[in-house]
Amino acid sequence: MLEIFILSAVQGITEFLPISSSAHINLISKFTNFSVSGLLLDISLHIGSFFAVIIYFRNEIIEMFKNFRKLSYLVVAVTPILILGFLIAQMGLADNLRSLKVIGWMTIIFGILLFISDKSKIKKSYKNEFNFKDALIIGLIHAIALIPGVSRSGVAITACRLLSYSRTDSAKISFLISIPTLLAVSIYGIYSLNLNKNIDLQSLSILSILGSFFFSYITIKYFLEFLKKFTLNFFVYYRIIIGVIILFYAYN
Repeated sequence: MLEIFILSAVQGITEFLPISSSAHINLISKFTNFSVSGLLLDISLHIGSFFAVIIYFRNEIIEMFKNFRKLSYLVVAVTPILILGFLIAQMGLADNLRSLKVIGWMTIIFGILLFISDKSKIKKSYKNEFNFKDALIIGLIHAIALIPGVSRSGVAITACRLLSYSRTDSAKISFLISIPTLLAVSIYGIYSLNLNKNIDLQSLSILSILGSFFFSYITIKYFLEFLKKFTLNFFVYYRIIIGVIILFYAYN
């Protein structure tokens, strides 16, 4: 139960902060002896995050379906990572990227890029100026997040800030494009999973979904509030510190 709680908290918090959920989940699996792990848990955690962002942005999502142009832009922004992610999964390349050295260097490098991007002046708003060109640029950069340590949220926010969107708009865009990504990860995982009717597994999935949902929703809410008042420097420093720690273990 404690292990499920910890993993749900890690997924819910790190999925939407610019610090990489996959890196933290991988680190936990490497540095702990948690008995609870596997594809079912991973799917459950992503489903929880998926429902959290859907419910939090329900009004924006309804508006998007009334505005086909903006909906099509978000589809453009998410298409590269879905295609590349599918190809990587089919070719079995995912495990080749999950080394501590890759995670450590990506955590530091993209932390520095986040710092640079956050210096951009605000010239655009998501509501009025989000367009096809920006969506395509964000989508292409967003696909880099398939490398553990990069962070889907972090690289999307970096791309948006470089394009001169505000911090809150950048986070909102990153959250919205996470919806089809989380859905695709969940569907592909379910498809790949050889399901059995073990009651313990069913209980595990329900608990992890609820835990991930709770922590994801709280994180989205307070991260957006945080960005109204502060820069992204805290997350930059965090990434550099944890990246150095990871590399210390990787090279020793």
